[in-house]
Amino acid sequence: MTTSIRRWVETDTGHRVPNHKSKCRNMHGHRYRWEVEIEGDIVEKPNVSDEGMLIDFSDVSEILTKHIHDVVDHAFIVYENDALAIEALSHLGNNHRTVLVPFIPTAENLAKWAFERVSPHIKSAYGNSLRLSAFHVRETPKSWATWKP
Repeated sequence: MTTSIRRWVETDTGHRVPNHKSKCRNMHGHRYRWEVEIEGDIVEKPNVSDEGMLIDFSDVSEILTKHIHDVVDHAFIVYENDALAIEALSHLGNNHRTVLVPFIPTAENLAKWAFERVSPHIKSAYGNSLRLSAFHVRETPKSWATWKP
């Protein structure tokens, strides 16, 4: 049997989908929810901090904060070949947070990107089997994307 847990962080982040047929081609932002889904075995080692858990939720929060939140919160995610957005953002100066990515920053692509950033950091300190099984990105209250390996 496998147990799973989920933990998330939220960010205020801008993006645009340059070739979109509708208003998403314009610069705009979202209150993103970045949510990991972790599967594995419960720690059975007696008298340790994570006994009875897969991994401590606070450890997962630290990983999400460092590798997602602190990278994209109050930033603008831009496709590296979106010359128009890059030019516009360049006028905001060096203090503006722009994150260049090698893909169109859709929720689907961001879910895969986030999975790849976070996955190497999901490890057990107690020898139980752990793995990042999915990454969910909520762009709006009605719109989610999930990436699974």
